Amino acid sequence: MKIRVAGIEKESVVDGPGLRFVIFVQGCTRHCSGCHNPDTWDFYGGQEMDTGEILAQIGEGRLNRGVTFSGGEPFEQVAACALLAEQIKPLGMDIVTYSGYTFEELQTKSLADEDVKRLLEATDILVDGPFIAEERDWDLPFRGSRNQRLILVHESLAAGMAVQAE
Repeated sequence: MKIRVAGIEKESVVDGPGLRFVIFVQGCTRHCSGCHNPDTWDFYGGQEMDTGEILAQIGEGRLNRGVTFSGGEPFEQVAACALLAEQIKPLGMDIVTYSGYTFEELQTKSLADEDVKRLLEATDILVDGPFIAEERDWDLPFRGSRNQRLILVHESLAAGMAVQAE
């Protein structure tokens, strides 16, 4: 399957817990003011890659704890992200997904879109909500503004409501 990618970071310590492989997907309709990655908004930017090629690169990173989907907006290329996430889990890696959508919005979307459901179910931690410049706080781990939450997805899906990481 093809996915449009703005970039890949093979080893990051700022995009989730531990050493991570990060996929910055291309394309976002949210356009948050003050966005850290506005170059990822254009759906025709970046480069098209095959998910198998990305999976092979992920397999080379033996020290990585997990994979992070960022962007752009991963839920705008949800089928490819869901497929990759499902292929990554058997490697023993965790999944962090950044989204401008809230957990509650994604839950609603998942009722009509099986791929949204698949990506949510494969995600361990969801960093949710749009970046809001007025809420900027550089001291928050793994997020940029106070409105954004670190959601424990499996616990949240079981509880039927957002459960935040401590």
